Amino acid sequence: MNLDKDKAVALLNQIMELELAGVVRYTHYSLMVYGYGRIPIVEWLNKQAEEGLLHARKAGELVTLLEGHPSLAIGPLLETHQHDNSLVCSAPVGDILRESLAHENEALKAYYQLLELAQGKSVVLEEYARGLIVEEELHADAIRKMLQQPCATEKL
Repeated sequence: MNLDKDKAVALLNQIMELELAGVVRYTHYSLMVYGYGRIPIVEWLNKQAEEGLLHARKAGELVTLLEGHPSLAIGPLLETHQHDNSLVCSAPVGDILRESLAHENEALKAYYQLLELAQGKSVVLEEYARGLIVEEELHADAIRKMLQQPCATEKL
């Protein structure tokens, strides 16, 4: 069972780049939120940025475990400008969350590709990919839930 180390290193570098882009993205978003709900939203966004940095570091460590060279690049930082209408009004949190969900789905694809490549060939990479898939799936679920409108409560 031979692992294609070159493909694994390329995928891990892609993951590292995506996670670093997430750090920049979530940091940017945290600066764009205004209004009454700012504090908890900014705290959540900053936590996501910190988590992305940890994920990027772990991917880089695995690159060097495979005797590869960690990338100095950063993933795409496509700016949709959907959330920066005007600083007079609060940045629409829904737009920020939709952009975040799209970014998380890109990262999930890369983790699934790594899992497929590593299955039966590297327990270390399999476990890493599985663990991050669980984290990212739960994170994407949290974003989807935040995007849902709260149910109207019935008067008792």
